[in-house]
Amino acid sequence: MRLLDQLDIVYEVREYAVDEEDLSAESVARKIGMPEEQVFKTLVVRGDTNGLAMAVIPANTELDLKALARARGDRKIDTVALKELLPLTGYIRGGVTALAAKKDYPVVVDELAQLFDLITVSPGQRGIQLVLNPLDYLRAVHGVFAPISRFK
Repeated sequence: MRLLDQLDIVYEVREYAVDEEDLSAESVARKIGMPEEQVFKTLVVRGDTNGLAMAVIPANTELDLKALARARGDRKIDTVALKELLPLTGYIRGGVTALAAKKDYPVVVDELAQLFDLITVSPGQRGIQLVLNPLDYLRAVHGVFAPISRFK
């Protein structure tokens, strides 16, 4: 949130009760009263050529690894193991964010974000979501839009 304040980006904070048994983005969407397609989750990935990156996709989709590999210029890409999240990003499952992460990893945001005036993302802590304009989010994370998800 400090980063967004520094960049003069307008956002709204929405809090919700954390359920350790269900950390899914779909559950978060219900709890904060937003449609699943506007609640975005952040996944950490590793490509065979270009290394680590973050992929940000809607809750009602799954990551299209081939599409992400094309967008990143990798031949193959996969999500990192859960045990690697904290050492690589400083965040735990359900609280990963591209905003002010431990390292400035490249960020690819699914192009579907552009369909909305507002999306939500994690600020790096479970139980909180930030509601903001997708173009502002892209600017804050120095990301790019690409078609990287597919519907479940």
